[in-house]
Formats: sequence, C-alpha cells, structure tokens
Amino acid sequence: MKNMAKIQILVIEDNDLLREGITEMLNSNSEFKVVARSEDGNAIRQLKSMEQPPNVVLLDLGLEKINSLKLMALLKEELPAIKIIAMDIIPDHIEIVEFVKAGGSGFILKNAPFSDWIKTIKAVATGRKVLPPVLTQSLFAEIIALVLKGSEGIPAERIRFTDRERQVINLIGEGLSNKEIAEKLHIATFTVKSHVHNILEKMELSTRLQVAAFVHKEGRV
Repeated sequence: MKNMAKIQILVIEDNDLLREGITEMLNSNSEFKVVARSEDGNAIRQLKSMEQPPNVVLLDLGLEKINSLKLMALLKEELPAIKIIAMDIIPDHIEIVEFVKAGGSGFILKNAPFSDWIKTIKAVATGRKVLPPVLTQSLFAEIIALVLKGSEGIPAERIRFTDRERQVINLIGEGLSNKEIAEKLHIATFTVKSHVHNILEKMELSTRLQVAAFVHKEGRV
C-alpha cells in the first residue's frame, strides 16, 4: 500500500532566518513537504515554473517589498483553488478581515506551538477554514466590545510610553492597520510591529485589540 501523498507547501517569508526555520520545521514532519520558498513576489514566477502546484501557501502578512494582500490576489489569480494561510506575530485585525474577504483559508501565529501549525495546515489542505474566533468578526466595534470584557492591563498613566508609542497607541485606537500606521508616521511596518510589541509588554496585554479597546474606553493617551 502506497503512503499518502505529502501536503505540498510554498513558504513566502521575507525574514531569511524565519523562512529557513519554518521550512526545516515543516519538512521534519512526514506529512509535509516544502516544495518552494520565496521572500517576495518571486513566488509567482516559481508557481508558473512548477509542474505540480503546492496545496497550501504560507504567506507572511507583513512583507516589506510587496503588499501581502496584493500578492495574495496575484496568487489566487494564478491558481484560484490554492489554499492560503497567513502568518504573523501580532494579529492586525484590519489586515485579517481583508485577508478573509480575499479568500484566505487560515491564520497561524508565528510563535504558536508546532502542533497548531500541523493542525491548521492539515485542516486547510482539506478545505476547512481555520481562523482564531476573535479574528473572524467583520466589525471592529464588535471586536472592541469583546475585548473590553477581558483584561484591562496596567493603567496608562502608570506607564512611561515614548512619544512614538503614544502615537501608535492612538492610531491603533482609530482602527488603523500596521501598514496604515507606518504610512501615516513615515516609518517601516516592521518598526510599527516592534512598537506594538513593546506597548503590549508595557501594558501587560496580549493583543493589539486590547490596546484599541483601552483607547476606546479611556480615551487617547
């Protein structure tokens, strides 16, 4: 009896270390095979040259050289049936909503246990949609309402924020995505993500949605 075919995966991640690490991690599982990897839009050329397209694409949602959602649209145009899973460290509600609307099939936190990667990839490969429940809401206000029921974190007046961090917090409260914040402040998206990470640590919160909820409840910082 022949073994079941492995799930063929394309990894698109612009951080070299992460890309190679994700590839090695996935290839260590007997059910997966990374057939191609890319740091940007070169993935389209790779797809066109492949005799057998991948079953699943793992797409970094914060690519620097090309807008990830635009790249996703190009991927879907090239292969309409392809299953795409977004990867990110800190979920951006606006981007996730756009990703779902564009036909995305799943979402993986980059720091999630490998068991979560396995379950998500296998589920998506079979046609299921796998997204954390809090990220599937279509209205930002509904997300805020849900988050307000959770942890409130440390009061802002007790935290020493930098001026830039205060700008980022207030823009999160306005519902702006990381890319929109980056454009508004004329800084790199990666820098925004770094500020968000620091803000979450200082406020002892776990998601940017909780930061937005805080702003909606307490006002601008």
